[in-house]
Amino acid sequence: MSDCIFCKIINREIPATIVYEDECVLAFNDINPVAPVHVLVIPKQHIESVSQLNSREAGSKGKWF
Repeated sequence: MSDCIFCKIINREIPATIVYEDECVLAFNDINPVAPVHVLVIPKQHIESVSQLNSREAGSKGKWF
């Protein structure tokens, strides 16, 4: 999705301080943290809503939601 801020971070179009990355997820520091450590973990696959996941995807990504 062209206007998705998270897709832009994954594609390195928007800078972020990445603290972890693997083939499925990207974790980065929040730019406006509300705690001393505030990390966002996002799936690399664009997902508009958790309700749109099929049962296979929900099983593999459910640990992140």
